Amino acid sequence: MEKDINLKVLKELGKGAKMGTDAISFVSKKVSDEEFQNELSFQYNQYDDILNRVNDIYKKYDLVPNHTDIKKEFMNWMGIQMNTMEDKSNSKISELLIQGNTMGIVEGRRLLNNNPSIDPEIRQTLDDFVKLQENTVEKLKIYL
Repeated sequence: MEKDINLKVLKELGKGAKMGTDAISFVSKKVSDEEFQNELSFQYNQYDDILNRVNDIYKKYDLVPNHTDIKKEFMNWMGIQMNTMEDKSNSKISELLIQGNTMGIVEGRRLLNNNPSIDPEIRQTLDDFVKLQENTVEKLKIYL
């Protein structure tokens, strides 16, 4: 049962980090402001680092991660396209990213609070991921 909880949390963590990299990839193409583009690149690298840590933990369970959910990826892409069709401003893009990060923070805190017995390495990675999202929200606020 403990392994199941660890894998459940690890799966959610991987999906969240993948959604973060995907969202940044989608919106980066719409950003012309160099400073904002640099911030998004920095954030992308942080999400990618978390994703790599998740993949390394999967190896300890002799499993291959599958973070790609084509349907969710398409819905994420489509939502960004629709929401930035008429407004590609830094403010609009920041707003969308803040909303996504806020959902990730809520889900991450819920996973941390409801699963006290998860593997310490998974807990630390999840905690780092939630803190990354909280910091990202603060950094994005200046672009609103």
